[in-house]
Amino acid sequence: MGRHGLGVVLALMLLLVQPLLTHAAEVLQVREATLLQVGDRNRNYSVRLACIEVSPDDQQLAIDWLRQALPRRRRVNLRPEGSADGLLLARVTPIGDEQDLGAALVDEGLAHATCPPV
Repeated sequence: MGRHGLGVVLALMLLLVQPLLTHAAEVLQVREATLLQVGDRNRNYSVRLACIEVSPDDQQLAIDWLRQALPRRRRVNLRPEGSADGLLLARVTPIGDEQDLGAALVDEGLAHATCPPV
């Protein structure tokens, strides 16, 4: 198999694996400035927004902004980035939007990024 054939195989593998990396869920509650309670079929779990920090002074503003952006049962895509303290760390993007919530909070001036942009 030549270079072109290998590239086609890798592209096909990426197309097959990509849906497994993104999981749709529903927002059940905004618990903190970077912590959401989500439901995925018959499971509920906590998700921490990956790659951002919110200063103590901006906590309530960030919570209010998230609650407005994420009404209860809003469907979101989760792109897992890891875990910490038993919580899933993920980039969370409302379905139909292009920007994940962490980046949106940074753009609003309510958080600062802790990871390089993707």
